[in-house]
Amino acid sequence: MQVNFYLLDETAPQNELSTVPAHFALACQLCADLYRAKQRVFVYTADQQQAEAFDELLWQFDAERFVPHNLSGEGPRYGAPVEISWQAPRQNRPVLVNLADTVPAFANRFNQIIEFVPADAQLKAQARERFKHYRQLGVTPQTVNAN
Repeated sequence: MQVNFYLLDETAPQNELSTVPAHFALACQLCADLYRAKQRVFVYTADQQQAEAFDELLWQFDAERFVPHNLSGEGPRYGAPVEISWQAPRQNRPVLVNLADTVPAFANRFNQIIEFVPADAQLKAQARERFKHYRQLGVTPQTVNAN
C-alpha cells in the first residue's frame, strides 16, 4: 500500500475552485489526473453532506477536464470511474482519496491512498494522527508538496 500526504500551504494557487477548501480543490484535480490515467477512484468523505458537496465541486470543475463521477449507489451498475461516498465502498478500486478526518477501517483494500495536510491547524493535527495511524499499520507514508 502506498500512502501520499499532500502538504498544502495558505497560498494555494487561484483557479475555478478557489472558494472551496484547498484540499478539496486539489482532490478534484487529482481525480481528473487519475481518471485520465485510467484509474478507478473512491473518494471517501466524513458524511453525506460532504459527499454531496464534493460531487457538486466535480460538476463545477473545468469542463475540458470533466471527470465522470457519481455518489455511491447512483449512476451506472459498476459505478463511474470516480465514486464518492461516506460509507465503505461496494467495489474494489485501486485508489482511495480520503477527505475524512480519520483513516477509514477499509483503507487496507486500496493500493494507493491519497491524504491531505491542510494549512489549518486543527486539520493539520488530524492529518498528523492519520500519518501516525498508517505508520502503526507498517506503512511509511510519503509527503508531497502540493504547491
